[in-house]
Amino acid sequence: MEQAMETAAFDEPAAEAARVVLFDFDGVIVRHQTLELFYRHRLSGVGRWRLLLALPLLPLVPFLIGGVAGNRFLGRVFLRVVTFGRSEAACRRSMAAFGRAYARRPGVFCRDAVAALRRHIAAGDRVVIVTGNEQKMVEAMLDEVNLGGYELVASQARMGLVGMRFVSHNVHHAKVRTLDRAGIARPWAVAYGDSLSDVPMLKAAEAARLVNPTPKTAKKAGRLLGDKLEILHWY
Repeated sequence: MEQAMETAAFDEPAAEAARVVLFDFDGVIVRHQTLELFYRHRLSGVGRWRLLLALPLLPLVPFLIGGVAGNRFLGRVFLRVVTFGRSEAACRRSMAAFGRAYARRPGVFCRDAVAALRRHIAAGDRVVIVTGNEQKMVEAMLDEVNLGGYELVASQARMGLVGMRFVSHNVHHAKVRTLDRAGIARPWAVAYGDSLSDVPMLKAAEAARLVNPTPKTAKKAGRLLGDKLEILHWY
């Protein structure tokens, strides 16, 4: 099911009048970074030879990981690595199959996040899931658990000369720009995130909610967001 197409199901005047509530996906609705898990899955077993493609970068990984720019760069590189030599159709089937299988695992979805999302939908809010994850994978996960009533703004990937590449990588400041291009006007009523990479989105919302942050992340976010920040401890 094309969950991204659910935007067409909204009555346009009603959607414009409704409060806009934004949810990050990985680390908020689901507990893990699922695109990273997909990379690991593809590189295990018979796919291990693909690590040779990234061999020159491996010594740099500890220095790149953790930072916004470094994580973005590594995400782009490893998307190419794990999809090299396959057709775009085969890659999309693989992503969707992984997403559906992952969604069936116990404890994958954050119970409190799903409950909050459903409360916002029931209250008539315009709920938008905003994620750096690849669109088809997110659609497959949410479709597997019959979670609907949302709009999806996700990263877009296309096949290039050397594997798939992000033509729109929806992370950090790009989330705000993508929402602007989609006509989802600021200020947004509420935004839920889980990391400092979500700060631009949280800053543009009237209420910022940070889910299960580390003490260090919570402290930094507090300095950047001030009194509008609320820390949530979700299970």
